[in-house]
Amino acid sequence: MLNKYPLWKNLLIVFIVIVGFFYAAPNLYAPDPAVQISGESSAVVIDDKLLSLVSKALDSAGIAYFGEEVAAKGTSALVRLKDREQQLPAQAVIQRALGDDYIVALNLAQTTPQWLANWGAQPMKYGLDLSGGVHFLLEVDTAAAIAKRQEFYTKTIKTKLREGKIRGRVRLQKDGSIVGQFKTEQNRDSASALIRSEFSELLRHESADDDAFYLTMSFSPAKVKEIEDYAVGQNLTTLRNRVNELGVSEPLVQRQGRNRIVVELPGIQDTAEAKRILGKTANLEFRLEAKSSAPASSKEAFLYRNQNRGSDKAELERDIVISGDRVAGASSGFDPQSGQSQVNITLDSEGGTMMHRVTRNNIKRRLGVLFIERKSRTRYVIDESGEEVAVKTRYDEKKIISLATIQDALGVKFRITGLDNPAEAAELALLLRAGALAAPIDFVEERTVGPSLGAENIALGLFSVQVGLALVAVFMLVYYRVFGVVAVIGLGINLVLLIALMSILSATLTLPGIAGIVLTVGMAVDANVLIFERIREELKNRMSPQQAINAGYERAFVTIMDANLTTLLVAVILYAVGAGPVRGFAVTLSLGIITSMLTSIVGTRSLVNLIYGGRKITKLSI
Repeated sequence: MLNKYPLWKNLLIVFIVIVGFFYAAPNLYAPDPAVQISGESSAVVIDDKLLSLVSKALDSAGIAYFGEEVAAKGTSALVRLKDREQQLPAQAVIQRALGDDYIVALNLAQTTPQWLANWGAQPMKYGLDLSGGVHFLLEVDTAAAIAKRQEFYTKTIKTKLREGKIRGRVRLQKDGSIVGQFKTEQNRDSASALIRSEFSELLRHESADDDAFYLTMSFSPAKVKEIEDYAVGQNLTTLRNRVNELGVSEPLVQRQGRNRIVVELPGIQDTAEAKRILGKTANLEFRLEAKSSAPASSKEAFLYRNQNRGSDKAELERDIVISGDRVAGASSGFDPQSGQSQVNITLDSEGGTMMHRVTRNNIKRRLGVLFIERKSRTRYVIDESGEEVAVKTRYDEKKIISLATIQDALGVKFRITGLDNPAEAAELALLLRAGALAAPIDFVEERTVGPSLGAENIALGLFSVQVGLALVAVFMLVYYRVFGVVAVIGLGINLVLLIALMSILSATLTLPGIAGIVLTVGMAVDANVLIFERIREELKNRMSPQQAINAGYERAFVTIMDANLTTLLVAVILYAVGAGPVRGFAVTLSLGIITSMLTSIVGTRSLVNLIYGGRKITKLSI
């Protein structure tokens, strides 16, 4: 019998539609404005006592809040606010109450019912141009990168002069210049010739006085710019890797000006985690413990967490064996003997060679792992207008996280211990795996963003979908009658399935994505128009209604498939070569093509079969 699906196929279609409605449903629940509190380090525990302190601070400031809760593992807390305009004031109040050991970030707390969340149903993520995300403006401390390179050159020049048996004293000045002091003019000229051949990028200036002969070396402007560009470029790559570790959809990480980087993370929920991961310098330096007989100028003292006696001071050599930029891979785990957290590190080939060369000659000496992190202190002062303002001071905190005796020569793979807990080990491994920053970065600006194109543009974007859908529905109902009703129902189900699919895949909806939805509406209707016009042609050719329906769907299938596959191919190319908003459009269009083919060909055919199939009819309402 013509135009009748078997029961299993109808049940399968109904099941797909029900699943679509289920996973699209969370988008009906608008999120609450909130602030999220977490520790500057993963080792910091958030508890009810801290949450009580936060509540008192908000009560004193007259900020309305509700639904405060601590995360299951005590890593963060969330406080929901009744008014989105109170987010920034609440952030400032809480930050002052808790101090610099905590990160207070703006957030949007989901309101999806638990019974939906238990099945993995979550709302779509929205881009910065729709419902925000987080925006960071970061400044790269290029001066620190230049200073680090100056120290490297100073050390290398000393080595070269020693190898060339040129006697003299080389030291780094506060202004960044490297000065060599020699007793004879011949030694000074020999050193100048060596520097010219080995370090042609350095500018040289010769001088003398009654006591000595001097060679002053400094970076050329071109070299300074090269170092700055390298630092910013390396940090760009590292930040992109860290964003990828966070799993953010369609992020924007790009350079702005000479030493600034813009990071936009649309749809991200855990902004505190994002800030902590992006902002940490998280560099490592491996240094040998200084010998007690060594001069004070060749060693530095750092705080060391002794597992047995608390905090001790330990002295390390100033010379660095290797730094974190030699780390090729890192993973967290546990010491099988002690059960303590550890990080397993894999070095690149050059780093492994350097580590092996140093450790094989220093068996039974202790090797320290120095962890360097950029932090800030906040103090409150009264400005000229009499208002209290917060002033942040940046500083580098250096601490020894491991100090172990070298038992054998180390190579490409080894481990570091001395970490507080598995969370700290996992975070350190993530940061090292993503790459070390070439220079510290500071947060110049941080905000969660609402619609960057304005509420009016957002309303117009949604209005365009509604108007497009309404006009198409009116046309289809007037022109195709009962078949038009079928097409409109199929179109509505198509949009539901599209939203459900985007929610399941955690795709980010942007304003260009809305344009993709509008185009999807047009393409879905276009498929139905092809089918319905084919049915009308077959009726004009005196074919029976049942045969006309079957022929319409069968003969229009090839044309519809060809058109949709061509468009899908273009969407894939757009996604491959595009970025940002272009990718948002391509993702929405691709998913829309898939759902429209399902609803236009299979879904509407099922409805037509239910209306007309399996019985004798003489006329179609088309």
